[in-house]
Amino acid sequence: MPTVAQVTRVSLKNILFPTDFSEASRAALPFAHTLAQVYGASLLLTHAVPPEPLRQVVTDQLPASADREWQDARDKLATLQSNPLLADTPCQQVLHRGDLADVIPAVIHDHAADLVVLGTHGRRGVSKMLLGSDAEKIYRLATCPVLTVGPKARAENWALRRILCPIDVAGHPEPALHYALSLAEENQSEFIVMQAVPMVPWQHRDSVERANRVHLESLIPEHAKDWCSPQFVVRWEHPVEAILQAAAERQADLIVMGVRKARAAGLSSHLPWPIASEVVSWAPCPVLTVRV
Repeated sequence: MPTVAQVTRVSLKNILFPTDFSEASRAALPFAHTLAQVYGASLLLTHAVPPEPLRQVVTDQLPASADREWQDARDKLATLQSNPLLADTPCQQVLHRGDLADVIPAVIHDHAADLVVLGTHGRRGVSKMLLGSDAEKIYRLATCPVLTVGPKARAENWALRRILCPIDVAGHPEPALHYALSLAEENQSEFIVMQAVPMVPWQHRDSVERANRVHLESLIPEHAKDWCSPQFVVRWEHPVEAILQAAAERQADLIVMGVRKARAAGLSSHLPWPIASEVVSWAPCPVLTVRV
């Protein structure tokens, strides 16, 4: 299993902040602002106006109602940028018409965004499984890491003091682990690496834990130990429960985890209920997903 060869500093120059002007979006703004301050980044305040319905008759001009929708969105972006919280942060307004799944990747490309920060209502259940949430669309389609702020995350005095990085050693843990290590080094954070190993009989747990700790330790480059003392945790619950309990018990300020990129449209990309979506819905802190 490969070790992270070299931990290079995360560079955040442009942070994309998609907003639908909801309470969930507003709740995510302080997190985007904090990261922009720490890394000296600019914020791209972005909104996607829904595409027009197909029309039988092609007209030269948009109907008045569509004009109002566009202008209303522009006014709301201006109001957002005038938020006193952003007074010391460079901001740019980005307004597009189109489906969110098309707009966000385009904005990431056109503006060289390094990170997306967004809020989510944390909807769950059958309707979410069938249709997917906007947040899940973004973190599975984005070509850069995505910080998702769920309904239980609290912004008060938020800082990267403790970072939890749950990994699957059988998958491809290196991208998420590298990003988490970079953040931890920059912010002098406590760094916790965790693996969930469910359904292990109690009589075998000691040997399984020893073996998995060796695997986890082998992933950390020696030079990283010059600035941190990684903590290695093996838990026996199923992944979602293990991650949430570890985050709560250790008072994590951030969870960093890998997420597979979107597959073909439809149910295949949402079955079974993705672990990342469940974690975001219940996590007591933001969740940063890195595509693998």
